Amino acid sequence: MEFWNGHNLTFPNPRDECRLRVLDVTGVPDDPAGRAPDGMSVWSGTVALAKACRSGSATAAPQPPGVDVHADLFVNGTSYGILRDALQSGAAGPLRLKCREFQAEKLSLAGIVSLLESLDPSCVRRVDLRFNNFGLPGLSVILPRLARFPELRSLKLQYSNVDVRRPTPESAIGIRCLAGQLGMLPSLRELNLGSSRLSGNLRQILCDLQSPLESLELAFCSLLPADLAFLSQSSHAAALKRLDLSGHDFSRGLLEPLRLLLEETSASLLHLDLMECRMADSHLAALLPTLLRCCRLRFLGLYGNSLSTAALKELLRQTLRLAELRLVVYPVPADEERGEEELPEIWRMLEECGRTDLVWTRNPYGHGALDYFSL
Repeated sequence: MEFWNGHNLTFPNPRDECRLRVLDVTGVPDDPAGRAPDGMSVWSGTVALAKACRSGSATAAPQPPGVDVHADLFVNGTSYGILRDALQSGAAGPLRLKCREFQAEKLSLAGIVSLLESLDPSCVRRVDLRFNNFGLPGLSVILPRLARFPELRSLKLQYSNVDVRRPTPESAIGIRCLAGQLGMLPSLRELNLGSSRLSGNLRQILCDLQSPLESLELAFCSLLPADLAFLSQSSHAAALKRLDLSGHDFSRGLLEPLRLLLEETSASLLHLDLMECRMADSHLAALLPTLLRCCRLRFLGLYGNSLSTAALKELLRQTLRLAELRLVVYPVPADEERGEEELPEIWRMLEECGRTDLVWTRNPYGHGALDYFSL
């Protein structure tokens, strides 16, 4: 047997040696708490896998040709040492870890650099370094290590403690360095800079990218009208499939730049997050004609906005024409007093219109929002 991915078996010529060569355990489904179906967390799953690979490499007896184990690796301070040892000692062992997606939380700068340098560069498609508080100086140390991953398409740097709202000579140098290092990633198509305070600096940060982004997550980034204007005029706009602008105040000067941006992304956009954006009925009404031009839209997130029941019903009626729309996360209506979990009127309207394929929910979590690689 040459390949197993948990679903399909491929059998070689009967004259060949029957031997497992590749074990694919990537994409093990987990719930929002990070737990796999058998109750094991994705974090402890990485530990178990690392221990298996490490123990195999410690065997002194001669070994047959090894097995490439393709996996998504999740690491924190508790599991760091075990995974580091498995990566550094396992290259010649019977089980060789090949990382597809790498996620690290709350690790030291030196620890992340050590792990990145130990990964096989040929397989990595995503690096997720959330909650690591590096700031621009730390990112300038990490990002050069990513240039060795030719297939890296997704980079997530949310909660990295980047704040360039008040320009200084040091921040200007840091931004130029960040832009240049992002420009060294030729396959990059998804970028998440969530909770970085980027006011007025988006053009400078994205200016060296080699190709247009298809997924851009800028939640709570303190963007200015000039940042959205840049996006709408850039090569990224027509390529964007996923856009997250949650946490911005669209009740003021950002609404018209947002409308213009959505016009430019309307032919490609599949996923739009506008959660906690201080939108009231009048703002949604102004945006609705442009939203209806997003003919491929599958997901719309409006949780945390101050919208009335009447506005939500009108949104439902109007968006029924979006044939590919499958999920809307809507807020608790501003005029609701009963505190019901969902609006029964919404369900009745969906049934009456024959759109039982369309889900409206107040739950912003656990609904399987589209990942970039599933778009």
